[in-house]
Amino acid sequence: MATDTDGLTRGETGERDRTGNVVVNWMENLSEAAYAYLLLIPAFALLAFIAFYPLLMTFIMSLRADETRGAEPLGGFVGAENYVDILTGNARLARQFLDVGVSASFPFVEFGTPFLQQALFVTLAFAIISVFFETVIGFGQAYVLDQDFRGRRWVRVAIILPWAVPIVIQGMIFFLLFQPEVGFGSDLMQWLGIFGPDPLADSQDAFVIILVADIWKSAAFMALLILAGLQSVDRSLYEVARVAGASPWQRFKFITLPLVLPALLVAMLFRTMDAMRVYGLIESTAGCTTVPSLTCLVVEAMFGGTRIFATAAAVAFTTALVIGLIISVYVAFFRDTEGGIY
Repeated sequence: MATDTDGLTRGETGERDRTGNVVVNWMENLSEAAYAYLLLIPAFALLAFIAFYPLLMTFIMSLRADETRGAEPLGGFVGAENYVDILTGNARLARQFLDVGVSASFPFVEFGTPFLQQALFVTLAFAIISVFFETVIGFGQAYVLDQDFRGRRWVRVAIILPWAVPIVIQGMIFFLLFQPEVGFGSDLMQWLGIFGPDPLADSQDAFVIILVADIWKSAAFMALLILAGLQSVDRSLYEVARVAGASPWQRFKFITLPLVLPALLVAMLFRTMDAMRVYGLIESTAGCTTVPSLTCLVVEAMFGGTRIFATAAAVAFTTALVIGLIISVYVAFFRDTEGGIY
């Protein structure tokens, strides 16, 4: 009996060993990419739970009706009605930001609904303009900081310092700067004929102020990431190009720009996603009622006392879709021959 038991035990052990060898052999035969994805499965699972589960619940919430009365925060199932109301202007959201005059001959989109005239227009315009200027200014700052000169350490601190300022403090700085009878910015801009007497109460003037505030702070972030890319460039390439007679512009065009492009695109991607979620800077500077963004609409709908939770969920999910589309454009447009980001 003991012999049979020992044999059975040895047989089970041998079966486990063969199974383990099969698994090990299968893993050894995987390509590097497949093995990397295998190791990332736990991280993907955690990401799906943390990020995609709330997104799914937000979408489910957006398919129900707003319940403005009673104890229940949501009503019955209404399908895509909330999305239709948002796009057609029937949703009870913030006031219109500005009238966008687009002729009937415009080939793609007519900004004819309040949602497109206010939050989506403001958010996209803010993201495009701010990221463009932050990239240009940040690249220039990084290019200067990459050179060898006396006092470079202090110049780096001065350039990067605005990034360390909290958003609320940043908003209060520009709020006081352009507050009538308090800051000199309002009087100066009014004297130049650029702003009105109360720029923070005017949607267009406040939008420009918020843009300037964001560029002042976030250009330092772009400079920091681009500087990391510049310092990874092999300096011997510049020496070879200089000996070969390449001009400074040619060295920048054929050496600096191609090699720093991956870091530049990563910085632009991060800043674009952050700009699409802008809220704190707007609220602390001019207020969401003056410059409504997509995130402002979500916050106002959720916590503004109107109890339109389903509509807020629809706006939030729409915002996530727009951000996801922008990320897809980045990844698809800047793809190299090996399938990665160029």
